[in-house]
Amino acid sequence: MLNNDRAPQALRCVVMGVSGCGKSSVGKALAERIGIDYAEGDDDHPPANIAKMSSGIPLDDADRHGWLLLLQQRLRAAASSGSGLVLSCSALKRSYRDLLREGDPQLFFLHLDGDRELIAERMQARANHFMPMTLLDSQFRDLEPLQPDEFGLRVDIRNPPDALVEEALRHLRQHSFTGKP
Repeated sequence: MLNNDRAPQALRCVVMGVSGCGKSSVGKALAERIGIDYAEGDDDHPPANIAKMSSGIPLDDADRHGWLLLLQQRLRAAASSGSGLVLSCSALKRSYRDLLREGDPQLFFLHLDGDRELIAERMQARANHFMPMTLLDSQFRDLEPLQPDEFGLRVDIRNPPDALVEEALRHLRQHSFTGKP
């Protein structure tokens, strides 16, 4: 169980959603609140993927496969060592989440959900990111929301990051997450 508003040190969580939804901000806040490591999934994209996205070309399943395998390895290493990890990763499709889950069957997904207009507004406000606005529609086309059989929670990004973190922690407490398979 989660006690004293702290999730177990063994929690592995992917903060997911389309580009611009706040994965990095919420992921960092969640990791800090729990006291575990945070990893930015975008940092593991190979240069070819970054170049492709920067040019306004959406990634396809083949482009994402190697990247997802690297993230899966990170999750597997954390699970094997009993360490916690919050990872930001779009994880847009169920098949991508299934691949990540192969690294840790107890993986929790926090889906940051919002409408296109709000996310477009946020994307326009951020600087120095490789993902152009022109790819937002392709992200929404690829997005397959969490299914009822997936361990996770869908939250509304109109709420501030701290409220989203609290909502995730409440959900984990209610579901008696112990961090053990």
